[in-house]
Amino acid sequence: MTIDTFDGTGVKPAHWDLDAVVAALRVSREATHNIRHQRRIRELPSREALTTIVNGLFAVLFPTHYGRPNLTDESIDYFVGDTLNTTLNRLTEQVRRGLQFADGAEATEDALTRRAHEITRQFAASLPDIRALIVSDVQAAYAGDPAATSIAEIMLCYPGTIGILHYRLAHQLHKLGSPFIARMICDISHSLTGIDIHPAATIGASFFIDHGTGVVIGETAILGERVRLYQHVTLGAKRFPADASGMLIKGTPRHPIVEDDVVIYAGATILGRITIGAGSTIGGNVWLTQSVPPNSSVTQAQMTNDCKRD
Repeated sequence: MTIDTFDGTGVKPAHWDLDAVVAALRVSREATHNIRHQRRIRELPSREALTTIVNGLFAVLFPTHYGRPNLTDESIDYFVGDTLNTTLNRLTEQVRRGLQFADGAEATEDALTRRAHEITRQFAASLPDIRALIVSDVQAAYAGDPAATSIAEIMLCYPGTIGILHYRLAHQLHKLGSPFIARMICDISHSLTGIDIHPAATIGASFFIDHGTGVVIGETAILGERVRLYQHVTLGAKRFPADASGMLIKGTPRHPIVEDDVVIYAGATILGRITIGAGSTIGGNVWLTQSVPPNSSVTQAQMTNDCKRD
């Protein structure tokens, strides 16, 4: 009688000619298709650690909503201080790892560590200002959504609020010189909410994303104050300029400017470095590639008629 040995997968062991496959993968990895940054092995930032860090920052900013609901006036400052200390230590390590992948990063480990500490220190000092912005966003959601029954509901149940929270933290890290970590935080938010905001985008106070799924805001977009977006809105680029060799030129302004008090309804696509004037309303499913003056009202029917006239 033969006894088959299994490896726990339910598959009978077989021979795969692994030596040849492993050798070919090494050649690809080390020579023909090497994609390592500056061809060096480096410790990557941890998505799992960043998720823990973001949750800690949420708890620091809003202790009873995202921390512990049973905190008292006597215990809340101790909780905030302890959580903040632990979270900032973790953040410093992730910032250090991210700095290794900055363009032209040739600094020593000591220099990277010092820079990571400085970025984290400045980030910590900015948390009260970040909280003030987030409070303005939450208040805008409460004022702008008749279905909202409480601030707690908005903070715990609204994907738009969760997406904005992530963005506000990531944007500050981006400004301070930690773009890799900032981008990872926004990607964590994208996975959770379906909202994709580049951390370099500039967004003013009292920002409200209703429903939120499918919203995309590009790197160089600029949004004023009291802007409201609905689901599946895209603030994207119309074209990507290239240099003489055909390589895309990075960092050029290519996304819309949305001025104060603009409302953009579901499914609207706004492309290119155009300006949506203050107080304007952009209707659902509009495809817009030209600027509109302040207090405009643009609907799909108007766009269709304009195309027919052209």
